[in-house]
Amino acid sequence: MEPVLQVALDFLELSRALKAAREAVKGGAQWVEAGTPLVKSEGLAAIRALRKEFPKAYLIADLKTLDAGRAEFEAAAKAGANCATVCSTGSDSTILECIEAGKNYGIDVAVDLLGVHGEAQIELAKKCDEWGAHHVGLHLPIDDQMRGGDPAAELRLLRPHVAIPIAVAGGINSETAADVVKAGADIVIVGGAITKSADAEKATRTILKAMRSGVAIATELYKRGGSEAEIRKIFEAVSTPNISDAMHRSGDLPDMTPQVPKVKMAGPCVTVRTIAGDWAKPVEAIDVAKPGEVIVIDAGGRGPAVWGELASESCLSRKIAGVVIDGGIRDIDSIRAVGFPAFARVVTPTAGEPKGFGEINTPIKIGGVSIAPGDWIVGDESGVVRVPKARAIEIANRAMDVLEKENRLRGEIRSGGTLAKITELIKWEKQIVEGNGGAPAPESGKPRKTARRTK
Repeated sequence: MEPVLQVALDFLELSRALKAAREAVKGGAQWVEAGTPLVKSEGLAAIRALRKEFPKAYLIADLKTLDAGRAEFEAAAKAGANCATVCSTGSDSTILECIEAGKNYGIDVAVDLLGVHGEAQIELAKKCDEWGAHHVGLHLPIDDQMRGGDPAAELRLLRPHVAIPIAVAGGINSETAADVVKAGADIVIVGGAITKSADAEKATRTILKAMRSGVAIATELYKRGGSEAEIRKIFEAVSTPNISDAMHRSGDLPDMTPQVPKVKMAGPCVTVRTIAGDWAKPVEAIDVAKPGEVIVIDAGGRGPAVWGELASESCLSRKIAGVVIDGGIRDIDSIRAVGFPAFARVVTPTAGEPKGFGEINTPIKIGGVSIAPGDWIVGDESGVVRVPKARAIEIANRAMDVLEKENRLRGEIRSGGTLAKITELIKWEKQIVEGNGGAPAPESGKPRKTARRTK
């Protein structure tokens, strides 16, 4: 079969999903998927709405069924889906039940091979072929994408063993779509590279062009990094609010004020512990730090200054990325003139003395946040965040995901919406009900008292 482009509508709001679907279908997307988040949020009403909007489209309900296969596939079929998914991590009997239900109700069955790898994946895919599944899906989960996974490598191993179509999903964009087609994908499932684009129609056309021409088309967005150079590029592109959101609204170093406007700083850190006003170890750290690294100084959160113009000039000559000081800094006018990224808690004209107390490259803590040598530090006009070295790849990729989603929201707002209306904010406010729902009472033994919120 000629490779098919399937757009995955992984929204929580049906109104936003429909808008993106209209653009994608206009751009040439052949199959339309109600993604799992959309089905969980809106139920099969999402399929009914899509069927009404696109009466002739091939619609997929991404149910990822794990049990009750007959009931779920019957419901999906009656709602108007052409196909629904069953998850391979369920039992064989559930997959078989879905296939039987598919025959009975006229709905195709896609088996999502999520969580099954290697020989086990090959054997299960071969069984699905024998049992009568319409196709199988190789799915690199979002959480694995954030760690730099690649679905094409797994596809090349599976393709020789399976005759039925294979769908591939997992962060595919205009740079990788041609590669997965060459590797044997019959169905290319694209989510974010279309649905997070400010112009989903144009994004769809670009990906289809790459699929059909076999030539990758460069993109700055919708791709994930794994090397230090790629991590740095991402951290330099995203904002500190993006990074904080990616870490569940955490990671910021409180009260670290940018002293130089319109500069960006990102790099692994060299840490310094010293006492207030003792600038010996901070200055010595300049010779320890490598190009592209950030010096982070714990100076007790108060003056006198442990940093100034000459230290900043030294960093520029060494190509140091910036400095963060939980303590005092001076010579702000001169530092701004040379444009060196500097963040500090205290500005003072008074310097201390180089006594030599402290350590370089030892764990420190600033504002309750532990920082180890090699952790990534990113700073901009919103402040400073710390990313643990062990999670740098994941957090960089998640931050880029936040940025991409905001690009789509920004476009929708500029088209005449508001943030509250577009995201259906009232619908998602936390509901408070009286009582504890049968949960154990608090340790005090006294029942909780909560108010019931009504609309």
